Amino acid sequence: MMKAEQLEVGGATSKVPTRVGSNKGVSLMDFILRIVGVVGTLGSSIAMGTTEQTLSFFTRFVRFSAQYDDFPSFRLFVIVNAIVCAYLVLTIPLSIVHIMRSAARGSRILLVILDTVMLGLLTAGASTATSIVYLAHNGNSSANWLPVCQQFNDFCQRASGSLIGSYGAIVMFILLILLAAIALSRQKKTHFERL
Repeated sequence: MMKAEQLEVGGATSKVPTRVGSNKGVSLMDFILRIVGVVGTLGSSIAMGTTEQTLSFFTRFVRFSAQYDDFPSFRLFVIVNAIVCAYLVLTIPLSIVHIMRSAARGSRILLVILDTVMLGLLTAGASTATSIVYLAHNGNSSANWLPVCQQFNDFCQRASGSLIGSYGAIVMFILLILLAAIALSRQKKTHFERL
């Protein structure tokens, strides 16, 4: 009867042992995902930032040009990916610290908060660029916007390809947040046990 009362009020303690080095694998995976995120966001930023195409129209003197900076959403995409790439580079040393000291709790909580902010920022940048790429491919018949990818095929393919790294980084951030939550849940809550 006593055990049931303790369990009901939350007084029972868990008898499941936690190993001291159980977060090393999670921390190593965090480090690898951050490296992958740097590559993805840097590649997306460079690919979109160098996207341009010029077409001759009737004669060589009349030319139409499409560049990434003609579209504000593409500029936002490049800036956001550069910011997120810089953030990931700056957090790699902290990830290395987590490999060596897997009991670090405060820095993990800080990383979860900052990773969530960067996830939101990256999602906003990628979704605005995706909407413009969609309009370039399909147009909008109700607004009389014609698809331009039939003429600017290389520009559209490169812009579409640059979205892949950004969406890969979004998936990476989701995994990073989940891994940090797993690492935090595995740690002993010594602060709460003292209270």
